[in-house]
Amino acid sequence: MISFDNTEIAFKYKSTKDLKRAYTMFKLVGKSWLVQFGKLMVPIAFKLKLPIQGIIRATIFKQFCGGETIDDCDQTIQTLYDNNVGTILDYSVEGKTEEEDFDATRDEILATIEKAKGNKAIPFAVFKPTGLSRHALLEKLNDEKAEPTVLEKAEFTRVFNRINDICKHAHDSNVPLFIDAEESWYQDALDRIVESMMAKYNKEKCIVYNTFQMYRHDRLDYIKNAIEKAKREGYKFGAKLVRGAYMEKERDRAAEMGYPSPIQPDKNSTDIDFNAATKLMVEEIETCSLCCGTHNEDSSHLLVDLMEEFNIAKDDKRIYFAQLLGMSDHISFNLAYHGYQVAKYVPYGPVKEVMPYLLRRADENTSVAGQTGRELNLISREWKRRKLTK
Repeated sequence: MISFDNTEIAFKYKSTKDLKRAYTMFKLVGKSWLVQFGKLMVPIAFKLKLPIQGIIRATIFKQFCGGETIDDCDQTIQTLYDNNVGTILDYSVEGKTEEEDFDATRDEILATIEKAKGNKAIPFAVFKPTGLSRHALLEKLNDEKAEPTVLEKAEFTRVFNRINDICKHAHDSNVPLFIDAEESWYQDALDRIVESMMAKYNKEKCIVYNTFQMYRHDRLDYIKNAIEKAKREGYKFGAKLVRGAYMEKERDRAAEMGYPSPIQPDKNSTDIDFNAATKLMVEEIETCSLCCGTHNEDSSHLLVDLMEEFNIAKDDKRIYFAQLLGMSDHISFNLAYHGYQVAKYVPYGPVKEVMPYLLRRADENTSVAGQTGRELNLISREWKRRKLTK
C-alpha cells in the first residue's frame, strides 16, 4: 500500500520559506471567524480601493494560484512536471454578466487548450460553465418544461456555441477537457449540454468529461444511466468525481424554497457513493475515463487497489488523480512518485477577480472536518524532519 505519510516526497518541491508561508496560511484559514471576516471585508476593501492586492498576492494567492496570466504559471507548471505531476490550468475569474465578458472567457479557455496542445506537462484543460452564461438563463433552462423567450433562445444558442467552440478545439487539439459542476439549479441543463458534447467528440477516445458532485444523492444513478447511454450510442464516457463544493448553499436554498434537498443525509453517504462510482467506472474502463478529484486518502487508496485488482497500469491515461494546488500535496506527490497519473488544478487570473475562488477555498478548508489540521500536521512534520537532517 502506498503511504501518504512521506513528507519528504510530499514537500520536496517547497523551500523551507514556502513551508513556513503554507503553515501560516493554514493557521489563518483554520480560524472560521477570520475567514468569515475576510469574506465580508475583502470586497469592501477592493471597492474602497485600499492597497490590499500586494498582501493577498504574497499570501493566499501565492498558496493557491499559479499567477495572474497563463504565462505567469510557467514556473508552477515546470515545478510540478519536474515532480511528475501535471497541471490543469483553471481560469478562475467569476461573477461576469455581460456577453463580451463571456466571449472573453471563452477565448481565455481556448488559450489554455492551445497552451496544453502537445504539452505533456498539461494533460487537461478545464472550464466552469457559469463563466460563459448568465446564471438566470441557466436556472430557467434547467426546467425542461420552461418556455424561453425568443431572446432567451438566441442567448442560449450563444452559450451553446461557446461551449461547442471549446469542446471542438479540445478535440482537434487532442486535449482532454473537464467541464466543472455547478449548483443543482443549473446542473440539469448543463448535463444535457455535456452529454451532447460527449456524443459528438468522444467517439474515438474520451475528450469531454463531466463533473459529478457526489454529495448529491442522485449522482450515482445518473452515472450508471449515463454509462449505459454511452455504450448504446457508441461514445466514451468521461467523469471527474468530486465530493462537492456547495453543500450549505444547496441545503439552505432547498429549505427556503420548500423542495427536497438534493444533498446526501450525511458525510458517510457521500463517501459510500463516491467510492461506488469509482468502482463502477473502473469496472467499465473500456467505456469510461475517470479523474478521481479528491483530497480523501481512503478514496485514493481505494482507486489504487482497484487498479491493481483490474490489472490497470499505473500510467494508464484513462485514470487520473487530481487535487488542488496548495492542498493535499501528501496525496499528489506520493502517488506521482509511485508512477500514477496525477494532476493539480492550477487556478490563475487577476488577483481581484479570483478572490471569490480564493475565499471559497478558505471556506472549504474551514468547513471540511480535519482538512486544516491535517495540512498543518504534515507541514510541521516536514519542518522538523528538515531540522533534524541539517
